[in-house]
Order: sequence, then structure tokens, then C-alpha cells
Amino acid sequence: MVRVRFAPSPTGYLHIGNARTALFNYLFARKNKGKFVLRIEDTDKERSKREYEEGIIEDLKWVGIDWDEGPDIGGPFGPYRQSERLSIYRDIAEKLLKEGKAYKCFCTKEEVEGRTKETGYDGKCRNLTKEEIEKLEKERKEYVLRFKVPEKKKVKVNDLIRGEVEFETDFITDFIIMKPDNTPTFHFAVVVDDVLMEITHVIRGEDHLSNTPKHIMLFEAVGGKIPQFAHMSMTLGSDRTRLSKRHGATSVRFYKQEGYLPEAFFNYITLLGFGITEGKEIFTKEELISEFSIERCNKSNAVFDPEKLLWMNGYYIRNSTPERLFQLSLPFLKKACLVKEPLSEEKKEEIKKLIYLHREKVKTLKEIPLWIDYFLTDEINYEEQCIKEYLGENSKKILSELLPYLEECSDFNKDLLESQLKKFFDEKKYKTKDVFHPLRVALSGRMRGPGIFELLEFLGKEKVIKRLKRITNKETRK
Repeated sequence: MVRVRFAPSPTGYLHIGNARTALFNYLFARKNKGKFVLRIEDTDKERSKREYEEGIIEDLKWVGIDWDEGPDIGGPFGPYRQSERLSIYRDIAEKLLKEGKAYKCFCTKEEVEGRTKETGYDGKCRNLTKEEIEKLEKERKEYVLRFKVPEKKKVKVNDLIRGEVEFETDFITDFIIMKPDNTPTFHFAVVVDDVLMEITHVIRGEDHLSNTPKHIMLFEAVGGKIPQFAHMSMTLGSDRTRLSKRHGATSVRFYKQEGYLPEAFFNYITLLGFGITEGKEIFTKEELISEFSIERCNKSNAVFDPEKLLWMNGYYIRNSTPERLFQLSLPFLKKACLVKEPLSEEKKEEIKKLIYLHREKVKTLKEIPLWIDYFLTDEINYEEQCIKEYLGENSKKILSELLPYLEECSDFNKDLLESQLKKFFDEKKYKTKDVFHPLRVALSGRMRGPGIFELLEFLGKEKVIKRLKRITNKETRK
């Protein structure tokens, strides 16, 4: 059975590049009816924080990624944590030490750098005698465990994306597997976990390719089955350098907070560096699972385009149901103080219709309060440019003349409003733009929005008359 894992370090929130790695592992597992394992690599005591772990888990769930197993019996499964498995690493390290595959190194970091700053560790402690080791231990010298890299060996990596890559061990120095505090290094912990968790495929970023010969040697030393490797292309910014903060937001959390839909994020990130059906860009999760294969992953780096993601998000908003849009928008409306719970069913339906009415203009959920606030409050924020262009004295005069025609309407339905406005134009001889633009701005404070008759109908007669009287009889409140 296929078994893959996603193993983030909780030293920050989930990065776009890491989310892409998680997605590729998830899709591969689901496509092959396999298992997807979540493992937190938290042995870095200084930088690892539980708040980041919780944030990563929350963000993975938001994207739509779930995992299949963990140490919590009875579910929902929590992730495996390396910090809870330290005794396992220590036991296996001790076994390698006894077998002569690892050795105690008493050199300090400063000593190593002083001797071999550019070439790496020089193997000074590799052949210490038993007596020398005992003497150094009696002096209470701290030590690390180093892996004894086999000499003059070629390590081949049969990468599913990059093909065969060969490394020579003469260019790999003996590396640390256990630190002075008896905790494992990344290289050692990741291999032990992959062996014990029976991981069959390791799908990760190209930046880990240089680590792979070390991992293969450790797999062989531990006696575990070597998984198949697939090193994904890197995720780059628009300038084709590694995606970083200088390119703008790089965390998944930012896009969640800005009002992106998880299905839009899932869709777009999956398509980065993955060859899929030509001419098609919108896919359901099920379609992406069906389409996914390692062989179709590109070797060339993927360029993250925020504008393309924004376009895709707008598409998903336009094609969401009114109920889903309402539920997703509610947190943003609450934050803007436009709604307070409990909401009556009547109010829910009103807001639901409002959001759906504006869906064509909205690109993120965060924009929704800005588009519909003038429906839910009488405090209109008039855009300065709107006032300058559309609410001059002549425009106010036109709106004053329009008022009686609207007051005559017994009902503010679209057909009656169209009939009354036609009558106004026939009698007053005004051009449509001379009326509709000032009318829209007077009622909403902005130049764009739904059709003018939809706007009138939805606001209702009372609000429309009240706002027009305020505009035509008093100074506009900014």
C-alpha cells in the first residue's frame, strides 16, 4: 500500500511552498488509495512552538487536507510528534554505535569550524581508541554521534521526477545524527520515522535532493526499506527567485484571513508545476485526485502568481451557492460590525440575497462588507471622487426633480420602477447617464454596484426617499 507523509517543522505558519508539498502528497495518497500521514518535526527546541503546530493543522484543514492516522486512539487523529518519540531515536542510535556505523565525536562546533570551515568535518574522532574515548568521557566532555559515511561509494537516487541522480560519498563528510543533548538531527529522525511508519514514497521539495544520499545511507544502516523519492520543483516568486516575503504574502493563513475560498486555493496551488488537461483550469478536488500523477509533475520551477489566484478566487465566489457565500462571509461581516447575532431568518435571507447580488464584483470575501455596507447601515461612506464627479449642484437638482416620481411609486418592484423612470426621462428630457450615475452615488456612495433597478428595489422605497432627501436638502456627510 502507498504510504506518504507531510512533515512540517512548527517554526512558523504554513508556507505556500509547504502547502504545495502537502497537497501533492495528499493527492498521490488519495489517487492510489493509500495513507497520508502527518508528522510534526519539532525536535528543534529553540524554534518549535505549539502555536505554530496548531496553526499548521488549522491551515491544512482549511485547505481541505485530512490525514489518516496518528497516535491519538479513537480519533480524530492528531499528528505524530518527534518530540514524543525521542526514546526511539536514542535506541536506534545506540544500536548504530554498537555496530560501528556511528561514533562519538568530542569536537566542539568551534573546533570543527576552526579546522575545516570550508570542507566540512575532517573525521578527527572517527578512529579514536576505546581508551581515548573513555578518557574524554571521564573529562566530562560533551559529544555528538556522527554517522560513519562509507568511503568511495556511489549513491544512486532514482528520482520519479528528475530521473537518476548519482552522488559520491567522497564529497560527503561524516554528519551528526544525535546532538549533545541526546536529541536527533533532522537527517536521523526523518529516516527512523520513515522506516517505522513504512513510508513508501517521499515527495518533497527539490531543495532536499542534496540530503537524499545521506538518507539512503541511513536507510541502509538502519536496515529499513528505501522509499521511492520524488523531488518537486521549487515555488518561485514572479522574479523567479525563491518565494519569500519580498514577493508579498507567503503564508496560507494570510489568504484565509483575506477571504480566499479554500477550494480556490486548493485548485490553484495544485496546478503549480503540474501538467494537467490543456485549456482547463478549474477543477474539483475529485477531478484533481483523478488527474494527479507524479510523472506529470514538471521539473521546471513553478511561479506563484497572486493575480491568477485572485482571478480563480473570484470565479469560485461567483459560482458558490447563496448559502455557502453567506456562511463564509459571516465572519467578515461581524468584524465590520455590520451584523450581530442572533440573526432572524428574515435578516439572514436579506443578507444572503445582498451578497449574491454583488458576487460578480467581488474577488475576496473580505471585500463583501465594503460592497454591501450601505444596505445594512444608514452611515454611507461617500467616495471623494464620487462626490466631485456626480453630486454637484446640477446633479442634486436632477435628483430633486426625480424624487416626486419615486414617491408616486406604490411598490418598488423592477417593472414599476422602470415605467416611472421612463416617464421621468420622457418628461424631463435628461440623458440616462445624467440621472443614473448621481442616483447610484447618492444611494450607495460609490460608482459601481448592481443594476440601478435592482439597487432601488433592494433598498426599498423608505431608504431610497430618505437618502435622496438627505442628499438634495443637506450637505453630503463624508
